[in-house]
Amino acid sequence: MLYKELGNTGEKIPAVGLGTWGIGGFDTADYSNDSQLIKTIEEAIEMGYRHIDTAEYYASGHSEELVGKAARSFNRKDLFIVSKVWPNHLSKKDLPKALTGSLKRLKMDYLDLYLIHWPSSEIPLSETIDAMLKAKTEGLVRHIGVSNFDTELLNKALKISDYQIVNNQVLFNMENRDPEKKLLPFCIKKGITLTAYSPLERTHLSPETRRKLNIVANNHNTSIYQIMLAWLLSKERVIVIPKSTNINHLRENLNSAEIKLTDDEITFLEEN
Repeated sequence: MLYKELGNTGEKIPAVGLGTWGIGGFDTADYSNDSQLIKTIEEAIEMGYRHIDTAEYYASGHSEELVGKAARSFNRKDLFIVSKVWPNHLSKKDLPKALTGSLKRLKMDYLDLYLIHWPSSEIPLSETIDAMLKAKTEGLVRHIGVSNFDTELLNKALKISDYQIVNNQVLFNMENRDPEKKLLPFCIKKGITLTAYSPLERTHLSPETRRKLNIVANNHNTSIYQIMLAWLLSKERVIVIPKSTNINHLRENLNSAEIKLTDDEITFLEEN
């Protein structure tokens, strides 16, 4: 398993996590496959997943419930659990309630990392971060971060938090490389861990990108999806949270951390 430092905390976390968007439903809860999904998450943990990412918004909280039921068979201290607060809960009044709800659904006493899911244009960022820092002081969260923040907003959050923001989670994959322009260099400079969500672009992969991926995958006798993850993981400060409910794909995703791309392969994948 590959580990990378979380922010500048000195703590290393698994660079390949388990994403849960779509597990137990999307915008609303779907209870039809709960037993199988709980079993799948349990099997994922058994095969080596220790970093699990969820959110109060996912399936209206049901994803958190499923993660909690699967995780109860394991030592909590062995897991790194991430959840996110939705924009309509970012006030100093609502955020503590949202956090309590997430912890209740997860059946846990604390989160390892708590993120602002999306920035709000209505609630002052300082108010939200103050509420998150209070939760950290109370031991309800160990670390705080953000999601979907651009460079300017991330810089603002860093200053407000007295540089206690350790993570920014954004869309980043081989067909969505915007973070490489400004955001990733900024994160590297400031010591922020960048989590790539939706790291596997399955539906909008261009023929040229697919061609290049196939060539590199053949070099390593792996799937193109493992190469997508290996490419992201080759970057300083970047970690990934692919989602799958297929056991073989879960194992492939986890093993992608062992693939070492050469400089020439990385250049080949990235050149226009």
